[in-house]
Amino acid sequence: MTRTASARIRFHARLSRPLHPAGADWTFLVLPADASARLPTRSQVTVDGTFAGHAFQATLQPDGQGSHWLKVEPALRAAAGVEPGDEVELAIAPVEHEPEPEVPEDLGQALAANPQAMATWRDITPVARRDWIHWITSGKKAGTRTRRIANACDMLASGKRRACCFDRSGMYSKAFSAPRAAP
Repeated sequence: MTRTASARIRFHARLSRPLHPAGADWTFLVLPADASARLPTRSQVTVDGTFAGHAFQATLQPDGQGSHWLKVEPALRAAAGVEPGDEVELAIAPVEHEPEPEVPEDLGQALAANPQAMATWRDITPVARRDWIHWITSGKKAGTRTRRIANACDMLASGKRRACCFDRSGMYSKAFSAPRAAP
C-alpha cells in the first residue's frame, strides 16, 4: 500500500447492497459527513486503511452531496465477515501519492498512435489522467466515447493538461452520486 499523508479518520457506516444493478455482488457505504469533511477534496480521493479490521486501499467516489461513498468489493466484505445491513468500523487516510489509474484499452491504443498526445499524457498527474478517463468513459453511447477519445488525443497533443470543465464533486453537475440502497 502507498504511505498515507495524514492521521486516520475513524468512523462507523452501514453497509448496503445497491438497488441497481439488480443482483450486484458488491456492496457500498456512504461516509458520515464529518468523516468526509476531513478529506482533502470533495472529489475522488484514494485512501488506505482498515475495514472491520482488514487492510484495504480504494478510491472513494464523491456522492454529489458533498460527501463520499466507498464501493466494497466482495472479497473485502467476505474477509471482514460482514453483510449488507451491518454497521462497519473504518479507519482511513488519504494516500500520499495517488495511484495510476487503469487506462482503458481503446484509449491506450489511441494514445500510442499519437506521440504528441502520449507525451502530454505522461507529463500530467495521475489525478489529471483519472479525470480524462472519467470524461471519456462517462459517455453513455459508443459513438460518444469514440469521439471523446479522438477529442482527448487532439487536446492532449495540443498541450491541454486537464479534461474540460466538469464538476469533480458532482455537486453542481450531478456527474457523481452514490448508489441507491436496496431495501
